[in-house]
Amino acid sequence: MNMKKYLLSAIFLAGSIIKVSSCTGISLSPKDGSHILARTIEWGESVLPSEYVVIPEGVSLTSYTPSGINGLNYHTVHNIIGLSVVQKEFIVEGLNDAGLSAGLFYFPRYGSYETYNPAKNERTLSDLQVVSWILSRFETIDEVKAALPEVCIVSIQKPGLSSTVHWRIADKTGRQVVLEIENGTPHFYENKIGVLTNSPGFPWQITNLNNYVNLYPGGTPAQNLSGITLTSFGAGSGFLGIPGDVTPPSRFVRAAFYKASAPQLDTAGETVLQCFHILNNFDIPIGIEHPVGKSPDIPSATQWTSVSDLSNLKIYYKTSYNNSIRCIDMKEIDFAKIKYQSHPLDRETVQPIERIKIE
Repeated sequence: MNMKKYLLSAIFLAGSIIKVSSCTGISLSPKDGSHILARTIEWGESVLPSEYVVIPEGVSLTSYTPSGINGLNYHTVHNIIGLSVVQKEFIVEGLNDAGLSAGLFYFPRYGSYETYNPAKNERTLSDLQVVSWILSRFETIDEVKAALPEVCIVSIQKPGLSSTVHWRIADKTGRQVVLEIENGTPHFYENKIGVLTNSPGFPWQITNLNNYVNLYPGGTPAQNLSGITLTSFGAGSGFLGIPGDVTPPSRFVRAAFYKASAPQLDTAGETVLQCFHILNNFDIPIGIEHPVGKSPDIPSATQWTSVSDLSNLKIYYKTSYNNSIRCIDMKEIDFAKIKYQSHPLDRETVQPIERIKIE
């Protein structure tokens, strides 16, 4: 990749960064003991170039830095499948052959990396390539935690233009953590609730759930008020007052309660579809994030939704242009014969519509 294209990609990622920060992640575990992670990714300004990426073990990868493609160099020791944005190097959600999953979520204004130092280029890792590094090298969360001090995570943007991200990491045991870097110091938070959105930080999001202690699944009983009987207008009144806007705190609350109230299904396949149904509630329609008349010509700010099956090594996805669910099965790939490659999520941006013939 030439430097001109590199700089254009960097500018693209910096533009309208706050309007991007709308990713929502959940997780579920069916009765068969498998572990399923799902998420959305948003970009509300234009079509977000996205690809699926396949990387066999033994590939040499080099990180970008603010001064070029001259950062940390490492070799993959695991096979990887992932979904990238802008270019194949920037995997934002992925899975390796050890069942380790990692995903990037925007984290504007609350995170802060250490200052970029060209003298440390051999240890410097772009924040947009942390997912690739994790999946390339490790099998468990504890291995990631042990190795993190060896790298210097930075943004490839100039100070003042860049935003920060945080990460969701999960391994085949079902354990999940959130990694956030504040003032250059990494913090790992055990994610027992299995939900992640964006800013503010993860501990704040957990504390904020206490504001909704009155919510519960089901319906509310009738109440007597000064001789008048008050009844709910319909089903689900136990969630009356759950926030419905698209801000990260509101989405975190909604995702936490939807996840917690979801019935545990028998199999991974059923649960994958359940995750897609739950995340349908987090699609962001074009129009609500923009002034009247300023909306871009795209179907949705939610550009794609993915579900990762850590136990069966599969990634499923659908896009705003094609709601058909597609699957990449790692076990069906002969990694010994393939090369590092990437392909657009959609071969063509057309929603398939099945026509029903009446006879």
